[in-house]
Amino acid sequence: MAGDIKRSLESLPGVGEATAEKLREAGYRTVESLAVATVAELREAAEIGETQAKKIISAAREAAEFGSFVTADKILERREKIGLITTGSATLDNLLGGGVETQAITEVFGEFGSGKTQLAHQLCVTVQLPPEQKGLGGKAIYIDTENTFRPERIRDMAIGLAMDPVKALHNIYYIKSYNTDQQLLIAEKAEEKVEEENVRLIIIDSLTSHFRAEYTGRGMLADRQQKLNRHLMTLHRIADLHDLAVFVTNQVQARPDIFFGDPTRPIGGHVVAHSATTRIYLRKSKPPKRIARIFDSPNLPEREAVFTIVEQGIRD
Repeated sequence: MAGDIKRSLESLPGVGEATAEKLREAGYRTVESLAVATVAELREAAEIGETQAKKIISAAREAAEFGSFVTADKILERREKIGLITTGSATLDNLLGGGVETQAITEVFGEFGSGKTQLAHQLCVTVQLPPEQKGLGGKAIYIDTENTFRPERIRDMAIGLAMDPVKALHNIYYIKSYNTDQQLLIAEKAEEKVEEENVRLIIIDSLTSHFRAEYTGRGMLADRQQKLNRHLMTLHRIADLHDLAVFVTNQVQARPDIFFGDPTRPIGGHVVAHSATTRIYLRKSKPPKRIARIFDSPNLPEREAVFTIVEQGIRD
């Protein structure tokens, strides 16, 4: 496969063997990934001039047939082919329009114990189900930033769905991230695993914890948001080009200036707010119940659903 990738990059004007190698090392392994890159990104990644970077991007867009206008009915046809992953709860699936969708970033946020990580674990299992059982018959990547992954939980959830727990665990690729730089690099390198394996889901639990810890104070806010935005753009590109789902959890912080209503808000500000396709707010109810609310979505109404977390996983 690497040879095919190498030839496809080197077939572009302005891409020699050395440049192609630098591009691959930076995560640009396909013509499509070059087509959606910026001039600044290519200049830094391949150590080339602005003119050459523009030439490569232009050639990649032409080869990938990017930049052509299409009619809205074609977009609707594409939307109708989007894959959906069941959460294990029919009520929660209905809230999400059928499940967690591919070609999008779905964000869940809420306080500790609201069910974010449980839902992430459940999706790692249900993505492996065949389409007739509301899965995608694919594998998952779990990027852990808070030491929250528990393989024994995967085992219990797989058994709850009458799946082979050993096989279910084998189909999940786990990696731990210790800082923001590593988190960005893992996301970029994850595309290699996506190309090699039938990966249909990428989990990041949690998206913002490293950013929150490393970039403190208003003086570092701009740098944090710029880095977070780059990270989210990488995730969007992977989701769109490879027809997979990206599911991220997010922390919340209290707003002491709010006297009425819910004082919590998700971390990440406008960057996450504008980048996440669908945002879901989770909160605790009487155990084992949890309440999910559509916080923001381009196509789903703002409403709520109740689900439970039991030993077998997420259920109605």
